[in-house]
Amino acid sequence: MKEFARNVFRTIYKSYMVEGARWDLKFDIPICPCTATEIPKSLVYYNDPKIPTDFEGFVHFYMDDYKFESIWRNPKNSLQRLRRFAGIITPDFSTYLDMPAALKIYNTYRMRAFGYWLGKQGLQVINNVRWGYSNSYKYCFDGIEQNSIVCISSLASLGTKSDEKRFTEGLAAMVETLKPSHILFYGMQGRNFMDKYIEAGVPVTFYDPPKFHTVQFVEKTYLRFKKW
Repeated sequence: MKEFARNVFRTIYKSYMVEGARWDLKFDIPICPCTATEIPKSLVYYNDPKIPTDFEGFVHFYMDDYKFESIWRNPKNSLQRLRRFAGIITPDFSTYLDMPAALKIYNTYRMRAFGYWLGKQGLQVINNVRWGYSNSYKYCFDGIEQNSIVCISSLASLGTKSDEKRFTEGLAAMVETLKPSHILFYGMQGRNFMDKYIEAGVPVTFYDPPKFHTVQFVEKTYLRFKKW
């Protein structure tokens, strides 16, 4: 009975995903190496990869969690669909400002664990980076190696001056901590914040969201910032 319970627990938190991983030990977040060997030609909105689309692009998850939570519940089923694409940006599991810190750390863990597992399956993987206030810096960059390609998004992140301050301060902390070899930027807002990094020699590639994606997030952003 105890062994059965232990196996169920292992299944729930997907321990098989991190077998053989190296760890950032402060919060036990697995290190997810960037396995991509090229810059994505495009970033593809994850909805249902069974629908024919741009298979030369990398799949991203910059959307509401309920639209992609199935990849964590049934990762082996999702794997076959994701293999059809050139690669993936690791999932953007939510780390909302008003979430308890424990949940934000857990979702950071899930980003890295899922990406590490996909890398072991031979997929090209690029880490998504998501930060909040300065107190998130102690864990939000964990599990990402320095001098690698990273991806960030400004969707649903820039609604007020204080949001811009938080975003730019976190961006500076990310660049200082991770020293990325290349930054992928998904979103229309906030591109000017990248100017000083481009001038400093950091390669940056911008990706435009589809119009429907931009409108969808603009409509929801106000409600989210009111809640925050």
